[in-house]
Amino acid sequence: MDRFDSTPGYEAGFTGLEAAIVLIAFVVVAATFSYVILGAGFFTTQKSQESVHTAVGQASSALEISGNVIAKASSTIAIGTVTIYLQVAAGGTAVDMSKVVYTVSTSDFLKTYTADQTEYITRDRVQGADSELLSTLEMDKITVKVSQAAISTNERFTIEVKPDKGAALPITRTAPPALVHDQVYEVY
Repeated sequence: MDRFDSTPGYEAGFTGLEAAIVLIAFVVVAATFSYVILGAGFFTTQKSQESVHTAVGQASSALEISGNVIAKASSTIAIGTVTIYLQVAAGGTAVDMSKVVYTVSTSDFLKTYTADQTEYITRDRVQGADSELLSTLEMDKITVKVSQAAISTNERFTIEVKPDKGAALPITRTAPPALVHDQVYEVY
């Protein structure tokens, strides 16, 4: 039989041109598929990286205590104010102090105050430029009026400082065992 015989039942093999077309089609489909898969992988990796950076920023506290926590007695049985000094934590970014929320709690009391409630929260810039943003190398003196909480002698209390970004900073202390009216105490 001749190679180019056209008799019925005889199947001629692929020619080189037909084989090349099929091979090119496979390569094009494989390239397109791999491009889609790699694109999806890069997108997923980028989103994962963004999630990690966001989580690290939210998990770390933006503020830290700088110095002692000072309580002032309003009577011989209760604390009237608590003063803390705050600064931006190492590696932290500036904090908008006008958006900070303060929660005062004892075993019998829980109250939340915003920074604009000046009858309960007083903020003074001790170090740095006077603005709402607390930046690196700046310090704010925060005085919290806690007389509503009726923090009495030897009572544990917590003041939680919650910036708008980052983790809350809980400050837990115990009132002194004895108080003198208008006397100032360092509390631990």
